[in-house]
Amino acid sequence: MYPFYKLIRSFLYSLLLMLAALTVHAQPCTPQGVESVYGTNNTWIGYVYEGRNFETYKGYINEGNAASATFNETFGGDQVNFATNGCPVYTEEFSVRFRLTKTFANANYNFTVGADDGYRLSLDGGNTWVINRWNDQSYTATSYETSLNGTYDLVVEFYENHGGNRVSFDVVAICTGDGNPSDYGNNNTWTGYLYQGTNFNKYKGYIARGDGISLNFDESFGGSNVAFMTSNCSITTQNFSARFRSKTTLNGSYQFTVGGDDGYRLSLDGGNTWIINRWNDQAYYSSTQTIYNLSGIYDLVLEYYENGGDNRLTFSASQLSLLPVTLLSWNAKPVNNNQVLLNWKTADAVNFHHYIVQKSFDGQAFQNIGQVTPQSGSDVQTYSFTDQQVNGGRIWYRLAMVDNDGSIRYSVLASVMLQEIKAMRVFPTIVENNQVYVESPANMNRALVEWVDMNGRLWKTEQRALVAGRQSLNLPAMAGKATGSYIIRITGENGLRYSQHIIIK
Repeated sequence: MYPFYKLIRSFLYSLLLMLAALTVHAQPCTPQGVESVYGTNNTWIGYVYEGRNFETYKGYINEGNAASATFNETFGGDQVNFATNGCPVYTEEFSVRFRLTKTFANANYNFTVGADDGYRLSLDGGNTWVINRWNDQSYTATSYETSLNGTYDLVVEFYENHGGNRVSFDVVAICTGDGNPSDYGNNNTWTGYLYQGTNFNKYKGYIARGDGISLNFDESFGGSNVAFMTSNCSITTQNFSARFRSKTTLNGSYQFTVGGDDGYRLSLDGGNTWIINRWNDQAYYSSTQTIYNLSGIYDLVLEYYENGGDNRLTFSASQLSLLPVTLLSWNAKPVNNNQVLLNWKTADAVNFHHYIVQKSFDGQAFQNIGQVTPQSGSDVQTYSFTDQQVNGGRIWYRLAMVDNDGSIRYSVLASVMLQEIKAMRVFPTIVENNQVYVESPANMNRALVEWVDMNGRLWKTEQRALVAGRQSLNLPAMAGKATGSYIIRITGENGLRYSQHIIIK
C-alpha cells in the first residue's frame, strides 16, 4: 500500500504549486529585457526562466555593481515568489542565465562560481564551459584560474531543482610577476625568476643575486613554508622553482659548485646542456664540476626546484690558479669500502718535477700519502693512484704539482664518501632474472640507488624509498648494455653508502 503520509505530502505540494501559479497569473505581466543582451560596467543581466532548462522566460534581474562583478544571490528564499523586471518566478524549479561583457587587463585571474543546484561558467558567450557542475547538489563552489587580456563575454548559468537555492560569482586578479624571464643578469649578477610550482608553473617575479664582484650566493628563500617576496608577488616556499640567469665573461679554468635541497642543475650555454645535473628530490647535496680553458661570454643558467620540506640553493665559481702543467681531468672514486682510486690526466708537463697526492678528513688540513713521477714528453699523460688506507666517512683529495723550481700549485678538491650502511644486504650476486633483493636496516625515504659498470660509468640513477626489511629492485633496461659485472651503490639520506658487486647473466 502506498504510504498515506506520502499521499498527503504530494497533495500539499501540488496544492502549493497551484496556489503559487494562481497568485502569479492573477496579476498579468509582461517579461522585460532582451535575452541576448549582455550587461556592462561590472553589472550582470540575469535572465530568469520558469523550469530547470530555461523553458519560460519571466524577466531579468541585475547583479554586481560598477565596483565589482561579485554577487551572491538567494532569490528571496525557498519556495517564494521572486520579483524580476517583468514577471515573478516561483523559487522551486527555475533557471537563470547571467550575461556580462567585461574587459580584463593582462593578468592571471581566479574565477569562483558556486550554487545549489547546477551551475556553469563560460568566457566565450556559452560556446565552451570552463566550470561545469550541471547537476543537483547542495551548495558547492568551483574555481578556475586562467590568463586573460582583453574583452570577454561571460555567461553564468544556474538551475534550481527543489530545496535551498543560491548562486554566487567572484573573480580576483592573481599577482603575476613583471620583467622578462628570458633576460639575463650581467656584471657578475644573477636575475632569478621565481615560480609557484615545481616545474616553472606560475611566474611570480624576480630577485637579484651576486654582488657585481662575485656570482657566489647561498639562498634559503626566507625559510621553509613561508611567504617569500619577489619583485612583484610572494611565493610560498613549498613546491616552487627558480631559474637564475647571468651573462658572464669567463676566461681560464673554473671550479663550479652547486648545492640544493631539492633538485638543481647548471648550464653554461643558456640551458641547452647541463654541466651539473641533480634534478631529483633530495636532502641538501652539493656537486662540483671543473671546466678548463673557458674563453668568452657565457649564458649561465642555474635552475632549482623545491618539493616540500627544507629549501636551500648555493652556487660558487672559483677561477683556478695557473698550474705548472695543464690538468685535463682529476677525480676520485671508491673501488670498495676501504680503497679509493684517484685518476688524473695532464698535458704540457715540460720542466715539471713530480706530483704529490694529498688527503684530508675535513677538506682543510691535508697530508701527503704518495708521490708520482711524471712521464716524459709533453703529450697527454694518464695517471692513477690507489689510496689503500681508507677507514670510511667523507674524504677529500688534491694534487700538489711541483715544478722544477720548487713552486707548487694545487688542483681542485675531489671527495668521496665511503662509510658503509650497516647491515645493508643486496643479493644474489649472480643475477639471472633481472631482479635483485635489498635488505635495509631501517626505513629510508630518499635512498639514492646507482648502477655503475666496472669502468666507473654511471648506468642508471634512481631515487627510491626503502622500507626496513626485504624488498625487490628491478634492473634498469639493458638497452645498449652487455651482460657482465656491475656495482650497485645505495646512498642513504645521511650520506652513508653501501656497494655490492653483481654479475648479470
